[in-house]
Amino acid sequence: MSTTSETGPGHTPAGSEGDAADAAAREQDQAKEQDLGEAGSQLSTAPQEDLPNLPALGVIGWARWFWRQLTSMRVALLLLLLLSLAAIPGSLIPQTGVDETRVADFREQHEFLAPVYDKLGLFNVYSSVWFSAIYILLFISLIGCIAPRTLQFVGQLRGRPPGAPRRLTRLPAYTTWRTEADPEQVREAALALLKKRRFRAHLAGDAVAAEKGYLREAGNLAFHLALIVMLIAFAWGQLFKSEGNKLIVEGNGFANTLTQYDDFKSGNLFDVTDLEPFSFEVKSFTGTYERSGPNKGTPRTYETELVYTEGAYGEEKTTTVKVNEPLVIGDSRIYLVSHGYAPVVTVRDGDGKVVFKDAVPLLPLDSNVTSSGVVKVLDGYRNAEGKKEQLGFNAFFVPTFGGSQSGTMLSQFPGLDYPVLALSAYHGDLKADSGIPQSVYQMDKTKMKEFKDSDGELFKKMLTPGETMTLPNGAGSVTFEKEVREWAGFQMVQEPGGGWALGGALVAIAGLAGSLFIQRRRVWVRAVEGPDGVTVVEMAGLGRSESATVPEELGDLAGILYDHAPGAPDAEPDPGSDPDPDLGSDPEPSSDAPDSPASPDPRAVPAEGAEKP
Repeated sequence: MSTTSETGPGHTPAGSEGDAADAAAREQDQAKEQDLGEAGSQLSTAPQEDLPNLPALGVIGWARWFWRQLTSMRVALLLLLLLSLAAIPGSLIPQTGVDETRVADFREQHEFLAPVYDKLGLFNVYSSVWFSAIYILLFISLIGCIAPRTLQFVGQLRGRPPGAPRRLTRLPAYTTWRTEADPEQVREAALALLKKRRFRAHLAGDAVAAEKGYLREAGNLAFHLALIVMLIAFAWGQLFKSEGNKLIVEGNGFANTLTQYDDFKSGNLFDVTDLEPFSFEVKSFTGTYERSGPNKGTPRTYETELVYTEGAYGEEKTTTVKVNEPLVIGDSRIYLVSHGYAPVVTVRDGDGKVVFKDAVPLLPLDSNVTSSGVVKVLDGYRNAEGKKEQLGFNAFFVPTFGGSQSGTMLSQFPGLDYPVLALSAYHGDLKADSGIPQSVYQMDKTKMKEFKDSDGELFKKMLTPGETMTLPNGAGSVTFEKEVREWAGFQMVQEPGGGWALGGALVAIAGLAGSLFIQRRRVWVRAVEGPDGVTVVEMAGLGRSESATVPEELGDLAGILYDHAPGAPDAEPDPGSDPDPDLGSDPEPSSDAPDSPASPDPRAVPAEGAEKP
């Protein structure tokens, strides 16, 4: 079967007729748009870009103009970019809601910048007026852009693909041939074929109209709707979130109430009653470390075993919490964030009465868990004269002491290989009853006196497990027990809307992939009886944008339909006519004249791009 490609408009001579040629081309383009009509419209729900037009004067005109600008996709993308840029200061400048200590240090170090940052709201970026304005405008822009497009797309789904344009030859992908099959048979075969290929197809007059690729627009709308869901989830989480930290020694527990936290912060609309009801107990902490090599001291195992209950009367369950593997209870996540040691210390008065015995958690100072803290004896102690006093001890602990030859009180390894506890003693008033909150890891020495040794210096001593430090003048003793417990630091985060944000992100990715890789296209098959009684079949395809897939797909469909409606045979030659003597008795047909009756193959014009040379 010989084939030819569709030819374009005739060639116009150059020279003085150039302007006329341009005018003719413009007229042809306009005629083409008129011929396509509804068939070439609504391949997308994107609003048409009209020429710039100033609004009518007046409040209503300006409001309409502003609303059109705000709800345009261009402005939505611009606002999204501005939101991303506005979030940068929140990651570079310390934030009040995240680390107030760093904010205070910044104020002390930058006396000029701090007031400027306060006025600009840079210490609290995410709740500032300007950040909220961008956020709200983006939210409104997305809704105003998506709502009409969604309604239009639903209307397209409820309707049918538009009928074939009057002149299919003007479409970018086109093919035609002649067949002896009836037009009705061709249309029925075409309808069945297109439906089998998952086109939405129906008969429209003398043609079959079909459309496919609606998931492209659905993915586009899903992407933008997912962005709205993510914005709502982010705002909801910030307004109702809570975050707190708690240090818990092995054997101790925690109940999720406000008074149990070491520090706590929450969103503006958070209420204490919103706390998830749960409790847990730390059974043990397990930490193992690399013993040699360049990674010596690097944790290999870092986990804690918990026994927890959900609700006031929930069943006890056992679980293991690891780094980046939190315990999830409702909207709350319990993260393991830190670890340290709590040596057990016993303090006795001058009569040998135990006034204090507990595991004292100390805060690590380096990666080898060199730790420091305070031992406070607040009640029950009396000095050698029988007067009530309070005792305080600065504590410095190393789990692996390097020995006296090392010349330093720094740990050599994070494991408990050679634990040593160094204490320096004070007595007096710790000001614990002053009503001013105090840190359990620091000591206020303004009303404390030093215990003195025989040289008049601060009384201090290094202890190994089981050793006792006797205070001067019969003031009592301090024993470093042979037990060293471990503690774990937990961060309890409750942020509602996290699941919605994750779901929105996944839908946004899927929608974006659909809008990028799915091609929306239309196909028409027209079958009519020609002047000579032979059926003429025309097939044409149209995509939203220029794409090689539309001609290729049309060529594939045309090949299958051609098998159902093969080309018409050639007309019988007139027996009374003599063959051309130059051609002989068996003339060879010319491939340059596909429309000639002498051509042995039916006339067929393939879709553009359907055949490759």
